[in-house]
Amino acid sequence: MLTIADVSKSYGTRELFSEVSLFIARTDRLGLIGPNGAGKSTLFGLILGEEKPDTGTIEWERGADFGYLPQESAPAGDETILHIATSGKKLEPTDDDYDIDYTLEPRAKKILAGLGFKEGDALKLAKTFSGGWVMRAHLARLLVAEPALLLLDEPTNHLDLEALLWFQEYLTRYPGGLVVISHDRAFLNALCTGMLELRAGSLHYYHGNYDNFLTEKEARKSQQAAAFKTQQREIAHLQVFVDRFGAKASMASRAKSKEKQIERLKEAAVEEPTEELKKMNFKFPQPPRSGLKVIELEHVQQAYGDFVVYKDLNFTAERGQGIVLIGPNGAGKSTLLKILAGVIPIQGGTRELGSNVVPGYFAQNRLDNLNPDATVFENVMELRTNENQLTEHQARAILGAFLFRKDDVHKPVSVLSGGEKTRLALARILVKPPNLLLMDEPTTHLDIQSIDALVHALKSYEGTLIFISHDVHFIKTLAKNVLHVHSGKLTPYAGNYDYYLDKSKSTDARAALTSGLSDSRPKQAAAPAKAAAPAAAPTAKKATPNEIRKFREEVGLLEKKVSELEAKQSEITGALEDPASYTDKGKFHHLNRELSAVVDQLAAATAAWETAATKLAEMEK
Repeated sequence: MLTIADVSKSYGTRELFSEVSLFIARTDRLGLIGPNGAGKSTLFGLILGEEKPDTGTIEWERGADFGYLPQESAPAGDETILHIATSGKKLEPTDDDYDIDYTLEPRAKKILAGLGFKEGDALKLAKTFSGGWVMRAHLARLLVAEPALLLLDEPTNHLDLEALLWFQEYLTRYPGGLVVISHDRAFLNALCTGMLELRAGSLHYYHGNYDNFLTEKEARKSQQAAAFKTQQREIAHLQVFVDRFGAKASMASRAKSKEKQIERLKEAAVEEPTEELKKMNFKFPQPPRSGLKVIELEHVQQAYGDFVVYKDLNFTAERGQGIVLIGPNGAGKSTLLKILAGVIPIQGGTRELGSNVVPGYFAQNRLDNLNPDATVFENVMELRTNENQLTEHQARAILGAFLFRKDDVHKPVSVLSGGEKTRLALARILVKPPNLLLMDEPTTHLDIQSIDALVHALKSYEGTLIFISHDVHFIKTLAKNVLHVHSGKLTPYAGNYDYYLDKSKSTDARAALTSGLSDSRPKQAAAPAKAAAPAAAPTAKKATPNEIRKFREEVGLLEKKVSELEAKQSEITGALEDPASYTDKGKFHHLNRELSAVVDQLAAATAAWETAATKLAEMEK
C-alpha cells in the first residue's frame, strides 16, 4: 500500500535519518518508537506529503487513502462536534444517490459515545469544549471515514482509561492498516504486530508487539557486541603481524596483504553497540524521616455543588507505603489526592499530617505545579531557600538530568511540550524532596525511556508514595498496596496489584483499573433472622422428548446461522484482499462497513449458539 525507498532527511547539518526504506501493507499494525527528536513526527510529515525528502521516494498504491491524527489540533471554529466527526466523508461531484451513506450520522454518534461524549454533546459547538475533547472529535472523524491507513501521533494522550479501552478494542477490528506513535506500552502490546524504531538515523523493524521488541532488541545488541568483539580481535591479530614483519623485505608482500585484509575488515566492520542517548537519569534525594503515621483523614465530607463525592471518609497512610488509587472515572480519586495534598479545603471532618511530614503534590495539570510566566531555569531557582542554598550550577545540573541543557533552560514554560512540562515538574521535586509524594498521572506525555527512568528513581524512594496511574507496568512495579475508590467508599487491599487482581477476580489488568468493586473477600454477616421452616427445594421439571426435539432444531438453526456468517466474513475478507476492490473508493468503504457489521453479528450469533447448546446438553441429561 505504501512504499518508502531510500529516503533521507536533514535540517542544516543535522541528519535525522538516512536511506530509510519500508513497505506498509493494508493489514500491518505498526508502532513507531524512538527517543524524542529522532524524527518520528518528521517521518509522518514525509508520508503525508507535508515535507519533501532530500533523497528517495514515497509512493502510494493506487486507490489507497490515509487519515492522520496530530498530537495537537487547530483551534475549533463554529462547527459542531458532529460536523467534525462526519467531515472526513465527503461526496465527490460525480457521486449519485447510490454513494450517499445514510449510516454516516448514526455511526458518528456511536463512535463519539465510545470516545466519552455524552448524549447531546454531538450538536454542541466544538469551541465550547477543551482542546482534549476537540482532539477526540477529530479522532472520531478518522474512525468514521475509515481510510485504508491510519497515522496516529500519540492518540491516547487525550483519552481517559474508559475511552482508551473502547478505542483500543475498536482498533482491533479496524479493517485498514495502522501506524501509531505512542508512549503507552500496553496500547502497543495490544495492537501492534510490528515495531519500527527510529534510532541514530536508521529505521529498524522488529516482529511482534512492544514486549517482543524489547526482547529482540536485546538479542540483536548481544549479537552485535559479539560480532564486534570477534572482528576487533581478528584485526588486532593481523595488525600484530604487520607491525612485526612489515619492515622485513622477505615478508613485505605478506604484510601488505594483511594490511589490505585489515582495510577490508574495517570497511565491513560491525559498529560497536552504543548506549541510548538523551535519557533522563536522576534519583530522588532521600527526604527527612517522618513519623509512623504520615497522614490521617477522619469523617471527611466533600461535594461539588449537589454532587457528594465523600461523606464520612476515613483514611490513614503510614511511612513507607506505596499506594495506588484505582476505581471508575469520576469516583473521586483525584479529589482524594487533592484532599491529601491540602490543595482544596475540606468541607467537613479533619485532615492531620503526622510528625515531620513534608507533602509534595504532582498535579495532573502540570501548570498547577509550575510558574507559567517564568522560564525553565527560573522555575527551579525560585525554590531556593536559606536551607537548601541552591546555586545556579546546582540548578543547571538538576535540569540537565531532565534533558534541559544549554539554552533549553531559558525557554518560557508557555512554549514547553507536555513531556517537557512533566520533566520540569519532576525537576522541581528534587530541589525540595517531600517525604509524602502524591502523584496524579505522572507518566502522561513522557516517552517510554523517561517512564522507565521515573520508575527506577521511585523504586529507591524511601518516603511514602500515593499515586494515580493508568499505566499497568508503572503500577505493578511500584504499588505495594491498592486502594479501590468507588461510590464515595475506600476499599483497601493489603497487597500489590497482582494481589488485587486475584482477590477481585479481575481477568483484565487494565480494565480492572476502572472497574466497580467485585470483592471476593467474606462479607460481614447480617443479623440472624427469625428461624423459619425450611422450604422444600424446587425440583427441576424434566424436559419431554418433544421439547428436546424442538430445542435441538433451534440449536441447529443457530449453528447454521453461525456458519453462514463465517462464510460471509471470509467472502468479504477475500474481496478486501483483491487489489481491484480499491480502484472503486465507494466499493472499498462499503465492504469495510459490511465486514464490521458481519463481525458484530457473528459474535452475537456465536454467543447465542453456545448458550443454547449448553442448555440442550442439560436437557438431554
